[in-house]
Amino acid sequence: MTPEEFFKLAKKHKVTMVDLKFTDLLGTWQHCTYPIETWDKGTFADGAGVGFDGSSIRGWQAINQSDMLAIPDASTGKIDPFFAEPTISVIANIVDPETLKDYSRDPRHIARKAQAYLKKSGIADTCNVGPEPEFFIFDEVRFEQNQHRGFYEIDSIEGAWNTARHEEPNLGYKVSYKGGYFPVSPTDTFHDLRSEMVLEMMKLGIVVEAHHHEVATAGQCEIDMQFAPLLQMADQFMWYKYIIKNVAARHGKTVTFMPKPIFQDNGSGMHTHMSLWKGGKTLMAGKGYAGLSDTALYAIGGILKHAKAILAFAAPTANSYRRLVPGYEAPVNLAMSKRNRSASVRIPMYSESPKAKRLEFRCPDPSCNGYLTFSAMLMAMIDGIKNKTKPGTPLDRDIYHMSKEELDKTNKTPGTLDEALAALGEDHAFLLQGGVFTEDVISTWIEYKIENEIQPLRLRPHPHEFALYYDC
Repeated sequence: MTPEEFFKLAKKHKVTMVDLKFTDLLGTWQHCTYPIETWDKGTFADGAGVGFDGSSIRGWQAINQSDMLAIPDASTGKIDPFFAEPTISVIANIVDPETLKDYSRDPRHIARKAQAYLKKSGIADTCNVGPEPEFFIFDEVRFEQNQHRGFYEIDSIEGAWNTARHEEPNLGYKVSYKGGYFPVSPTDTFHDLRSEMVLEMMKLGIVVEAHHHEVATAGQCEIDMQFAPLLQMADQFMWYKYIIKNVAARHGKTVTFMPKPIFQDNGSGMHTHMSLWKGGKTLMAGKGYAGLSDTALYAIGGILKHAKAILAFAAPTANSYRRLVPGYEAPVNLAMSKRNRSASVRIPMYSESPKAKRLEFRCPDPSCNGYLTFSAMLMAMIDGIKNKTKPGTPLDRDIYHMSKEELDKTNKTPGTLDEALAALGEDHAFLLQGGVFTEDVISTWIEYKIENEIQPLRLRPHPHEFALYYDC
């Protein structure tokens, strides 16, 4: 879509407002709204755009260098489905107002560079990405943390803990712990709500493959988008979260993409499918293990080699490591396998079509920044292909039938966010290739996470510590 087409679309829908959106370092959309009369084709020009305070955005500028420019990308224009006034939304790229260079900490800029680096490498011209984000739909959430109190409380009409709740009448159709995979109505109470979410996505051109209830109790759900090129999918992932949260809110529900909100039940992951293409043809199919090519196997080797560092972006919260533990279908074993969901890289075997061949990295979760996560995965794949990194012996056995000695020989995911950040600090040269990531981005990410998440958690007593230690 050109700027001319952008304004034609706005005119067609009688738009009065333009909503400019961009993503902060951690992966949250920020926005500012303008009367459409204040914009023209010149707003989209290099060096034009609109100004804003970069020091107020997480992980960005210092206050003495706060001025930044947001240059709207006309091709991302879409009619926003949630505002009362007809509004067209557009995603921006961020630029330094003095140098007019793309801002190095803009996550979308990093994804654009990753795509360009792939083409320049000659390996492929397209990386297709298909994430499977999971999320919880709750009826209520309450939480507080201060000097004298720390608690959280969630509730859901589907919660297994509500079988005895007085509901006038309580019909008893509650999803049991780990019993939520594919139940029909009336146990699945969110079918219509998910369908509404899907229809809103489809209006914006997002192709959806399926939606369903997920394993956990209390409203865990999944909506799967059809694969798309990396940057397009990263943009769509932002729309995905935005649509799901807002559709839920207009029905008096709340959605969280937090990886592990419920104790002793499955967490929310984001299994991410990746494939490389060149000239419209897949590079993933071949005569190797699971029908993969050498290129695909080397790409998997790169993912496994750098997995711990990737997880600093792909599983980027302290809560992520409440999910990445054995026993809850979490892929804690850094190995590949066809069909085995306990391996961190799975090769789906649903279809014999060469076009369906891909790798599925199962460790990411939906708290991540898609621009950074997909880019880090692609950079690891390129590194693996360039260095012909072998993925190792497949993990095709049921891990529950393996001895402790056998499991101990299998490389594992980090146990904490601290470990993942340490791995990123030690292993990020592959991310710097082609200038895709920079030392500044890596160090800023690590410092932000330590100062704003890890250290604050270390300072606060945990509620369970009172059960363990109060009477000591």
